[in-house]
Amino acid sequence: MAELFDRLRGAGCDVSWSIGEHETYRPDTLRAEHDLYLLKSQAPAALSIAAVLAAQGARILNPSPACAAAQDKVVATHRLASFGVPLPRTWVSGQPSRLAPVVGHGPLVTKPFNGYHGTGVSFVGGADELVGLPDGDAAVLVQPRLAGADDLKVYVIGDDVFAVRKQFSATSHGHAGRPVPVDPVVREVARRCGAAFGFGLYGVDLVETADGPIVIDVNHFPGYKGVPDAAERLCRYVLAYADGKIDLALPALPARVAVAVPA
Repeated sequence: MAELFDRLRGAGCDVSWSIGEHETYRPDTLRAEHDLYLLKSQAPAALSIAAVLAAQGARILNPSPACAAAQDKVVATHRLASFGVPLPRTWVSGQPSRLAPVVGHGPLVTKPFNGYHGTGVSFVGGADELVGLPDGDAAVLVQPRLAGADDLKVYVIGDDVFAVRKQFSATSHGHAGRPVPVDPVVREVARRCGAAFGFGLYGVDLVETADGPIVIDVNHFPGYKGVPDAAERLCRYVLAYADGKIDLALPALPARVAVAVPA
């Protein structure tokens, strides 16, 4: 982000930044004071700040409602499926033990409905292990664990689509990965993800299976590590958005729901 900020300053922009979830503020006096806000954080506190600013008419990239929809994995799963995005079979409950009879056999992944950067993601060997998980009020997603040693990370800046491979780990989001060509099927899947939220800047995590790419997660404003000339590309897009040449909004769901092929 530092390189992006430098390029924006070089283009004549007055740039300031903060980590919203680390700030101290009063919600009743929070006011929109900038021409454009870049919403990068996925933390709930940052999304709440963005929602307050958006209600005052602040221009935000990506728009606050779209980011909130993507961050809620229950909402996001329904929205992605409605746009025909291939997803893992997914079950949701605040009491994971109740899912043991329905999730079938094989290794599973559990994740919080609003997690990010891999926080709270757990791997369990099978349905019987769900019985020992704690129950609560917050929704927990359970999905089959798809085979694959590497993540395929797809990054999108407007019409440009890039991909990198990296070995999956709890900290893999902080590493650049290896740039690879973008398969046409992967490109189409990525574009559907963007259309589902009305995003202009976003990342998609996929696993490639025998049945084709399966989307694991979509996030707004990723790090773009491994994308060539990322700062310059981002700068051009941000300036075009600030000038009103690009408009983004959370789209309505399709009138007829498309069917995504489950893993």
